[in-house]
Amino acid sequence: MSELSPPDDEALVAGRADWIDADAAARLTRHPLEAVDTEYPHWIGAIDAPDDVTPPRERHPVFYGCFDWHSAVHSHWCLVRTLRQVPDHPDRERIVAGIDGRLTDEAVAGEAAYFDDDETFERPYGWAWLLALAAELRRWDDPRGDDWRARLRPLEDRIVALVRERFLPMERPHRVGTHGNTAFACSLVLEYARTVGDDALASETVETALRFYRDDADAPIGYEPLGWDFLSPTLVEADLMRRVLDPDEFAAWFTDFLPDVEAVPEPVSVADGEGGVALHLVGLNVSRAWCLAGVADALPAGPRADALRERAIAHARRGVAEAFTDDYDGSHWLSSFVCYLLTRDGGGIAAGR
Repeated sequence: MSELSPPDDEALVAGRADWIDADAAARLTRHPLEAVDTEYPHWIGAIDAPDDVTPPRERHPVFYGCFDWHSAVHSHWCLVRTLRQVPDHPDRERIVAGIDGRLTDEAVAGEAAYFDDDETFERPYGWAWLLALAAELRRWDDPRGDDWRARLRPLEDRIVALVRERFLPMERPHRVGTHGNTAFACSLVLEYARTVGDDALASETVETALRFYRDDADAPIGYEPLGWDFLSPTLVEADLMRRVLDPDEFAAWFTDFLPDVEAVPEPVSVADGEGGVALHLVGLNVSRAWCLAGVADALPAGPRADALRERAIAHARRGVAEAFTDDYDGSHWLSSFVCYLLTRDGGGIAAGR
């Protein structure tokens, strides 16, 4: 399966990295390692004036690669997480040298300064992944992790402040399958807060999650995907709520939210040769897999949990088999999603309330 050889289907969704050997680790990081230093092609969004075209490396001196800022951030997360999970990573020296060279005090200061002029840039998806990267550095028991987090700290602090000021107080959730999704962002923010021991931020995030989603019922999962989704609005919401509610409360909430687990769609097919934005659907299969597995783990043992786990395996098989494309539209980000799925029991993802 694309140079990844889990011992069985269960290992695809168990979230344990103990089967990931050096070859599999190299496969997980090959594309991120290349993409974080690939400045072009790059998405720059709207251009406001004739002289408003600044090279990516000047605007974002750390996270200039990977086509867009958020993908550069979560590709760094993937590299760090894989280093932590696989100590004998064959490309360890190259990964370390690359991050060490990009993550300088001056470059981080430039990244933080960018948000002085655009306080909603990458809200909430990129913000959430930046905090996921900071949390991963906090989990890593290695002097490099401590050093890199110290360098990243000005940007980390800036994003935490923006999350508190301009994300968590939002009046309504965004139930979309793309970057604006508020449930997935809340999950990453909550993982960060719990990892670094920021009880106030954790409490604020839980309050936002409950305000947004506590009364939801009868989710229209059969309508998904609604477009070029890479997240399931229904399933990322459930994956958030398992972190927020205690097990009995979550089981009751989920029964109302998704009464018929048979309504979970089959994995989405991507036609042979179809690339570009259609590769979002490969990511959708992978992210559905980690949500389904997480929710199944949080429910009481029984037919509903078993059915969700079976669907998680089906989505994981399809998603992982198609994720390692050489098409840059997918290769600049899909490995991070596979890493999130395969290592979700490695701290900060699988744990519930």
